[in-house]
Amino acid sequence: MADTDSLHRFVFESAGIRGNLVHLDASWRAVLDAHPYPRAVREPLGEALALVALLAATVKLTGSLILQAQGSGPIRTLVAQATSARTLRGIARWEGEVPEDALLQGQFGPGRLVMTIERGSREPYQGIVPLTGASLAEAVERYFNDSEQLPTRLWVSARGQRAAGLLLQRLPVEGATGPAGAEDSDDWRRVGLLADTLSRDELEGLPCEDLLHRLFHEDRIRLFEPEPLAFRCGCSRSRIEDMLRALGEAEAMSIVAEQGAIEVTCEFCNRSYRLDAVDASQLFAETTRHEPPTARQ
Repeated sequence: MADTDSLHRFVFESAGIRGNLVHLDASWRAVLDAHPYPRAVREPLGEALALVALLAATVKLTGSLILQAQGSGPIRTLVAQATSARTLRGIARWEGEVPEDALLQGQFGPGRLVMTIERGSREPYQGIVPLTGASLAEAVERYFNDSEQLPTRLWVSARGQRAAGLLLQRLPVEGATGPAGAEDSDDWRRVGLLADTLSRDELEGLPCEDLLHRLFHEDRIRLFEPEPLAFRCGCSRSRIEDMLRALGEAEAMSIVAEQGAIEVTCEFCNRSYRLDAVDASQLFAETTRHEPPTARQ
């Protein structure tokens, strides 16, 4: 049985290549439990969660990485987010019937791929490219190869209650213009060809050490300690209250007057928050009470 809800990082000792391997179980099921996704939507969403977990582990950041695919086809929006704390969440929106076993264009239609890195108080970094290729993995590969000039290979699968993914990335080599650069390029091609022999069953089912031995038993690989992954939505009552404060007392109380209460449902986890007239009045009474006094003229 494969490692559950874990990220494994590894490097090739004699080649400028690093890799990540993820297996998602309870974290993936938590996303599935929030909405009744059809199979044709579940699979790309699970693949996106595996992809974003793999990619976030390659970026040094305190914040989050968000992968978003938008299209005009049956799947309109797909969002997956991974944080530096190794937490995940995701959601998809679709209209009508989504064709099963279709390529990317059949699922999304013409669209775009958006990669966003949120870095706390700093300005976020965002890259936007056309949504092209046969799969989400191929679209992300093209993004890194073309936009970031960082050769990257990805293999992902999401079936049933498990999602899994493998990433290989070629590291920059200083002064790699002569024989050393050619040797590094040969290693990159060789390792990619070996990884191409990996089946979906092996990717989902083999433990990390067995999988790496199956593919790269002739290479010296340094495997780091696994890191746990978990589903975390991030929504909370306090965040809903902050949103209502930003909305303003007049607007919030008008919603209460019209509907009897303010009800907000989180898109990601489907959890509902309800504030009745007493809650709303108390919320703005606290805001007023904590406002600093106006200076006398």
